[in-house]
Amino acid sequence: MNSNHTHAAPRRNVGDFDCSGEDIERDWLERTGCWSSVPRVLLTYDQVRAYGLPATEGKSGDPRWPAFAHRYGFDPTRPVQWEVEALEPAELQRLVLAAVDPYIDRDILARQATREEQQRRALEEFVGRWGTASERPS
Repeated sequence: MNSNHTHAAPRRNVGDFDCSGEDIERDWLERTGCWSSVPRVLLTYDQVRAYGLPATEGKSGDPRWPAFAHRYGFDPTRPVQWEVEALEPAELQRLVLAAVDPYIDRDILARQATREEQQRRALEEFVGRWGTASERPS
C-alpha cells in the first residue's frame, strides 16, 4: 500500500542484526512510500560489538548474505546473525524507550494514564458488584 504521503511521525525499527533484518528498513520504505527514512534503533553492528552479543548460525542461501558479509568483513561462506533477544531485557527496554522518548507528548500521556485508571476503577467496581441483585438482568 503506497499512500504517496510522507508521514511526519517517526517510525523506528527494532530487529535482528543479519542480512534480512538489515534490509527491512529499505523494504519498508520501498513498499509503503510513507516515510523518508526508518532509522534502526536495534540491533546495529556497533551494538553487537559493544554488548559482545553471541552470533548464531545465519540463514544459508539468503541472496543478501554475500553483500552483507563483505560490508562488515564476515566470512562469506559462513552466514551468521545476532538476535535482538540476546540483549538483557532491561537494556532492550532502556534502548527502545530512549529512542521513542523524544516523541512522547507528556500531557497526552498523563491524560491517557488518568483515563485508564478511571476505567480500571470502574471495572473493579463492576466486578465487585457482579452477582448482586443490582447487577442481575431484570
